[in-house]
Amino acid sequence: MKVDLSFKSINKLAIPALIAGIAEPIISATDLAIIGNLPSHSAEAAAAVGLVTVFLNALIWMLGQSRSAISSIVSRYLGAGKLEEVKNLPIQAILIIIGISLFILGITYPFAREIFSLYNAKDLVLDYCVDYYQIRVIGFPLILVTFAIMGTFRGLQNTYYPMLIALTGLVVNLGLDVVLVFGIEGCLEPMGLKGAAYASVISQVVMLLLSFYYLIKKTSVHIKFSLPFNKEIKNLMVMILNLFVRTLALNIALSLSSYFAAGYGVVYINAYTIAVNIWFICAFVIDGYASAGNMMSGKLYGAKDYKNLVVLRKKLTKYGLVVGVLLFVLLGVLYYPIGKLYSNNEFVREQFYNTFWIAIGMQPLCAIAFIYDGMYKGMGKMKQLRNLLLLTTFLGFIPVLLITNYFDLKLYGIWLAFVVWIFLRGVILKIDFKKNIVSESVLND
Repeated sequence: MKVDLSFKSINKLAIPALIAGIAEPIISATDLAIIGNLPSHSAEAAAAVGLVTVFLNALIWMLGQSRSAISSIVSRYLGAGKLEEVKNLPIQAILIIIGISLFILGITYPFAREIFSLYNAKDLVLDYCVDYYQIRVIGFPLILVTFAIMGTFRGLQNTYYPMLIALTGLVVNLGLDVVLVFGIEGCLEPMGLKGAAYASVISQVVMLLLSFYYLIKKTSVHIKFSLPFNKEIKNLMVMILNLFVRTLALNIALSLSSYFAAGYGVVYINAYTIAVNIWFICAFVIDGYASAGNMMSGKLYGAKDYKNLVVLRKKLTKYGLVVGVLLFVLLGVLYYPIGKLYSNNEFVREQFYNTFWIAIGMQPLCAIAFIYDGMYKGMGKMKQLRNLLLLTTFLGFIPVLLITNYFDLKLYGIWLAFVVWIFLRGVILKIDFKKNIVSESVLND
C-alpha cells in the first residue's frame, strides 16, 4: 500500500495531531494560570496544581500508552492490507483499560495525602493537593478511554476527529474554569481550586462522549465486545507493558525533579511547575510531527517499505527542527509576559525568569528525540524504547540531578539534567535507526 510522503500529506496528519496533543497540557496550564492569580494563597494553590498535574500526568502517560500500542498495531495491519483482522481489538483493549484505571483510582484516592507528602508537599500546599487531586482523579478513567479511541483513529491515519474532540474539551474547560473558579456574582459562589478541578473533569466527560460518537459514526471498528480475544491482544499487552516501564522511567525523572524543586521551597516549586507545564505544551506541539511519524512509520513498516521509512525520518526530523526553532523564538519573545500571566508573585517570577531560558533553548533537541520516539512507537519497537528510557534516566538524568543538587544549583541543576536526558535519547535512537532501519533499506534496495 503506497504511502504519500509529501509535505502536504505529512502536515495533514501532523497539524491536527499537534492541536489535539496540546489540549490536555493546555487544560492543566489553564488551571495553573487561573489559580496563580487567585487573590489569596495563589503561590500555594498553584504549587499544588503543579504537583498534582505531575502525578496525574505520570499515571496518564503510563497507562495511556494504549494509544500508541493500538495505533501501531492498527496502522501496521492497514499497511499490510489486513485491517479486518483487528477490527474487534480496540473495544477489547478499552474494557481492559477501564478495569485497570478503576483499580488505580481506587488505590490512590484514599491515600492522596500520603502520596503528595512524598512529593515534599507540606501544610497548606498539601491540603490543596488533596482537595484538587480527589476531584481531578475522577476523570482519570475517562481520559484513558479517550486516548485509546484516539489511538484507533491514529491507526486509521485519521487525526481530524481527535483534533475536534480535543478542541471541544479545551473550550469547555476554559469556559468552566473562569466560571467555577471565580463564580458569578449573585448566581454562583466562587469555588477556587476545586472549581478548576471540576472544570477539568467535566471537559473530560465531554471528550469521552464525543470520542464514542465519532468512533461509532465515522469508522467500521466494532464497538460490541465479543470473545475470543483478538490474536493481537497478547502483543498489545506486551507493548503496553514495555511502554509502561518506559514511561515509569520517564516519570521517575519528572517526579524527582518535582521532589527536589519542592524541597527548595514554595517559590521554587511554583516557578518550576510553570516552566515545566509550558515545556509539556511545547513537547506536544512537536509531538504533532512525532504522531505523524507514528502513524506513517507503522504503515510503512507493515508494508516492509524500509526505503520510504528512511525518507520519512529525514523529512520529519527537518520539520521537527523547524518547529523546535520556531518555539524557541516565540517563547523568547513572550519570555516576560508569560511570567506575568502565570503568577502575581514577584519572587516566583524572578526564579522563573532565571531558568526558563534553558527549557526553551532545548526545544530543537526535543524535536529530534520526540520524532524518533514517535517513529519507533509506530514500528512497534517498544522494547527498544523501554531500554532507552531506563538507560538515559538512571545513567544520565539522575546522576546529573544529584551532582547539581550537591553543588546547590537548584532549578539550574534540574533543567541541566533535562538537557542531558533529552540529548542522550535523541542520539541513541539516531544511532540505532541508522544501524537497523537504514541498513535494512540498503539491503532491500
